[in-house]
Amino acid sequence: MVNQSQPLDDPSQLAAHLAPSLALLRAVAAEGHLTRAAESLGIPQPTVSRTLAKLGEQLGAPVIARQGRGIHLTRAGTLLAEAAEDAMQRLEAGCRAVVEELDPDRGQVTFGFQHTMGSTLVPPLLRGFRDQHPQVRFSLVQGARDAMLARTWAGEIDLCLIAPLPANDPRWSSATIQEEPLVAVLHAHHRLARRRTLRLADLAAEDFIAMRPGYGLRQIFVRLAESAGFEPRLAFESEEVDTVRGLVAAGLGVALLPPATPAPTPDTVEIPLSPPAHRTIGLAWPANRPQPPAVRTFRTFATAKAQNATSRSVPNLRDFD
Repeated sequence: MVNQSQPLDDPSQLAAHLAPSLALLRAVAAEGHLTRAAESLGIPQPTVSRTLAKLGEQLGAPVIARQGRGIHLTRAGTLLAEAAEDAMQRLEAGCRAVVEELDPDRGQVTFGFQHTMGSTLVPPLLRGFRDQHPQVRFSLVQGARDAMLARTWAGEIDLCLIAPLPANDPRWSSATIQEEPLVAVLHAHHRLARRRTLRLADLAAEDFIAMRPGYGLRQIFVRLAESAGFEPRLAFESEEVDTVRGLVAAGLGVALLPPATPAPTPDTVEIPLSPPAHRTIGLAWPANRPQPPAVRTFRTFATAKAQNATSRSVPNLRDFD
């Protein structure tokens, strides 16, 4: 046990005893008067006097000295008050962050999504939400599907927008946002380029250009090919959809992708599949893990927006997810 009658010369012990007095030292330094300092903090003036006197005893030197009808900080008191100012500013910033985190209208959402969703789906979703909650801040993270899930599970991301969703996995909760059709992408002079529709099996002998493993489109493509009864022959693998489209445009293979917007890449054609196929895009987050109010509010907004859109137009698509 520390002998309170002896000055504290251990910095860690001194800091532990000083911590409850940080706001008080700051107020005294700002006001230069005990009564006004006490009033600014809403505590009795005698409490201020006793606290500063005790602090001086613990330090082994007074922290204040009388100056006429007021007071001034001693050299020791000034050094501690400067440290208290820095510490209080950091603490107040942390408290402000906590208050905002607990306020659904002022918190922060770390939102992860796949690259293919960044140009079309994400911007209007964020714009609609910010129209209603303008003070909520977003930190955006893009990457492959599996990377987004891993970082969400690790707590680095609050919600991730991915396809396909983690199915039959009790660790995850999810909500469908959109069902996006998939099309065969062929070179404009490919022998099948004039078809109105294609069975995926019609392309079984072709060289395919696909996303790398870990990407959602790769997982969906493999499942579709398996359902069509063939194992695809891969000519190239990429991490960017635009690169896949460019390789198709160069006549290096065919691909299975969402439709390009606003139009197909030059020298390519996009042909719907028969039967139709799509990818289910949705939000995923760890089940049974509490989320801050702002994150829950954004999740509710996104799912409600998706439900409203679905009620207006229900696609007739076959789900391979």
